[in-house]
Amino acid sequence: MTATTATATATPPATRTRRRPVRNRRTGTGAGTVLAALVLLVVLAWAVVPGLFTSADPLVGQPLDRLQAPSLSHLFGTDHLGRDVWTRVIHGTRESVVTAALAVAVAVIVGSLAGTVAGYIGGALDSFLSRLTDVLQSVPSLLLSIAVVAGLGFGPGKVAVAVGVASVPTFVRVARNEVLRWRTSAFVEAARLSGVGTGRILARHILPHALSPLAGLAVLEFGTALLSVSALSFLGLGAPPPTPEWGLLVADGRSYLASAWWLTTLPGLVIAVTVIAVNHLSRTLTTTRSAS
Repeated sequence: MTATTATATATPPATRTRRRPVRNRRTGTGAGTVLAALVLLVVLAWAVVPGLFTSADPLVGQPLDRLQAPSLSHLFGTDHLGRDVWTRVIHGTRESVVTAALAVAVAVIVGSLAGTVAGYIGGALDSFLSRLTDVLQSVPSLLLSIAVVAGLGFGPGKVAVAVGVASVPTFVRVARNEVLRWRTSAFVEAARLSGVGTGRILARHILPHALSPLAGLAVLEFGTALLSVSALSFLGLGAPPPTPEWGLLVADGRSYLASAWWLTTLPGLVIAVTVIAVNHLSRTLTTTRSAS
């Protein structure tokens, strides 16, 4: 063996490098996911037990303290009536969160039922619901919500129904696709040949497989619903003043943007951070489910 051959044998080729396993960071529980979960826990605590975070009355103000900038005594400043904005944001959480949750519930129930029936029965019913879904999805969701509120009337309950109706087409499509995916599976065909009824097949063999994607979509739609509810309240279609509600708080500060920026900025930041946290958590749940 020559020296050149020995050297070539002893020296591993440059291409033979050990590749370290690449870890998919998106499937892990990172700091962003933990932070998003903490944000949502705080928001949930605001909605359930607001008295733990403030003892002030959100409807009563001190005229001498009007339009004070954020400080240690007033974390979010005060409004034009001397009311503490921090207190009003915390007490307004319940109104916003409950309305958004009702909207998602309406969308999940109506959309899932319609999509399940359309996907399983098929035929003319499926074609009709598919065309109707296409028409509803072609209309911007906020515009559709405003049209529904105009027909039903103003108020938090009407806003929840309107936002839920605007989200129904998304759940119809997801439920229909999942039913079409599992309708022709072997265990469903076996149950059908065994004489199992349609309702039992849907309840025990198809819907359990569709719950996971529908749940992930519901979490994502909650953030969208919260934003839509705040937008409708900002336009004056939701809870009436002086009810503390996130969108209404932003609207109340429009006349004081030049002199009291905190009246709109800080409640708006609370809305934005909450929606971002919901969307991040939903994306994490969807990615983890896909990886598994």
